[in-house]
Amino acid sequence: MASLSERAKLYLESFYSGPKIESFDPIELKEIQKNAPIPEQNILPHIHRREERLIKVNDGAEIRLCIYSLEGEGPFPALVYYHGGGWVIGSVEMFEAANRLVATEAKTVVISVDYRLAPENQFPIPMNDCYTALEWVANHAEELNVDLTKVSVGGDSAGGNLSTVIAKRALNNGPSIQSQVLIYPVTNLEFNTNSYNEFAEGYGLDRDLMKWFGFHYVGDEKMYSHPDVSPLKYDTVQGLPPTIIIAAENDVLKDEGIAYAEKLRRDGVPVQYEVISGAVHGYYSNMDFFEEETKESVQHIVKFLNNVHQGGEKAVNK
Repeated sequence: MASLSERAKLYLESFYSGPKIESFDPIELKEIQKNAPIPEQNILPHIHRREERLIKVNDGAEIRLCIYSLEGEGPFPALVYYHGGGWVIGSVEMFEAANRLVATEAKTVVISVDYRLAPENQFPIPMNDCYTALEWVANHAEELNVDLTKVSVGGDSAGGNLSTVIAKRALNNGPSIQSQVLIYPVTNLEFNTNSYNEFAEGYGLDRDLMKWFGFHYVGDEKMYSHPDVSPLKYDTVQGLPPTIIIAAENDVLKDEGIAYAEKLRRDGVPVQYEVISGAVHGYYSNMDFFEEETKESVQHIVKFLNNVHQGGEKAVNK
């Protein structure tokens, strides 16, 4: 039985007040969003320095990184963050408040990656962009005042999907990843779990919208079972770093997050799993609606990262 907070009810009323996202052509939708004013973020934590960098990726294109740096001697831990938006929409600006909070409270340099989006850039281009960004951070650790032994990856929704895929690639090819932070991650494009059935419509991420995202990201439905699209399909995740998974209570993606946590545990990966009560998908990028839920998530992330940075796993395994 769904249990929605009053804030979630207000958010959903606003979210569903206009045309459904999936009714748009995705390229036209991005143009509309690009030209629309960015919603005012009333709660914007102070950060020592915010800078943007353009880096070249493997096909010669450029992507943007937004770097939230800290004051002090360092070197500091780092979190390479991949934003959500179904691989089709979204931007680093949507996560400005949350990334500033994590940076300041976890004493961690956050590098937010503006990877290229589908359908103009379908799988595996966003994944490759994200991996290149991680490599760039590793290669520029000294310049960024980052401790190369304490680099984590993280993301929400589609960004959580990209994060754990990048962690898997880094396990095989480097650079070394200390931990991963996954907020309601996409781990399986089958759309048929109990949470998909319970929250199929009216909770911010409808089943039809998730199918729309998956189609535009991958194109060929036969590729949905590819493990780099659906990480639950990996034969093994043994060797992946300690992981925190944070779920929204009312979200189609909740059950696949649980399934991924169980897969990690079975393969010996320390996992911390948390649920944000009363929340719906998308709360982490909407802090003006969900200040309390975002701050609760950030506190979980901060405690997790501090524990990992100190070399502890005991508190992670729960």
